[in-house]
Amino acid sequence: MKHTDRQTLTQTLTDLYKALDKQHVVTISFLKEEKDDTGKKTGHLVEDVRSLEIYDVRTTRDGRIVIKGMDRATGEARTVRADRVRAYTVHRIGFVLDRPEATTPAGAVIVVRSPAQLIARELGRDYLPRTAVTRDTATLAA
Repeated sequence: MKHTDRQTLTQTLTDLYKALDKQHVVTISFLKEEKDDTGKKTGHLVEDVRSLEIYDVRTTRDGRIVIKGMDRATGEARTVRADRVRAYTVHRIGFVLDRPEATTPAGAVIVVRSPAQLIARELGRDYLPRTAVTRDTATLAA
């Protein structure tokens, strides 16, 4: 089991990408928001452990990296924030569940299919303007 507090997020994502590429199951220990009886999030974080067949890694609009995978116990799709992963183990067990096709709804998220694409996306975000740029904007002088 690898503990993420002993390595960088880049190393964690590299290992998870390798598992995705080789179609190996990953057991992930992560923090998730607790929900009350009505299903509303309480804001408290609780630890959860899931065995996932990872099928996608995405960057959300607000810049968070999420890992999408099929839960081996329930057969449902799960999403885990990469910054909340506490520990993980990559197994040699192959995928057996059907998973959804990786698609991108317009403007919602960006599909990242390789480490190089993720790095290019992150570098691109660093150099994109934070506000809409128009011709009449006077604050564009470099």
